[in-house]
Amino acid sequence: MTTAIYPGTFDPITNGHFDLIERAARLFDVVVVAIAGSPGKGPVLDLDTRIDLAREVVSGLDNVEVIGFSGLLTELMKQQQARVILRGLRAVSDFEYELQLANMNRAQMPELESVFLTPAVENSYISSSLVREIAKLGGDVSQHVNPRVAETLKSHYNT
Repeated sequence: MTTAIYPGTFDPITNGHFDLIERAARLFDVVVVAIAGSPGKGPVLDLDTRIDLAREVVSGLDNVEVIGFSGLLTELMKQQQARVILRGLRAVSDFEYELQLANMNRAQMPELESVFLTPAVENSYISSSLVREIAKLGGDVSQHVNPRVAETLKSHYNT
């Protein structure tokens, strides 16, 4: 059985993330969406909210689970008995950073493999940071995220 871990802050989870998760669910036996606490990044949404939103978004995918984590990704990989890291590449500019991460992760855990998926064209420009910025300024993000995510962001920024 092959388990892939899709790590990230998912602040918030977008349609681009879901696109990759849905396609990965067809490629791997189990996909674990691993949401990093990442306090150093200062996420807008707290970890529990990000986990709840992701669980709702992927609820129709039977072989996908969502967990929160802190610490080294390679330690999580060992705990989950996973050898595949799933990462998304939106543009060539993402590649250099992702290659550096893949090599560092493999240096720590040689049996690990990184698999890169590109988003569908309609999702290629979506990023969590752009979605947050639009929501913060009162814009409509409903075409980029699940309805519950849009509601959560609207509520968050209107308080």
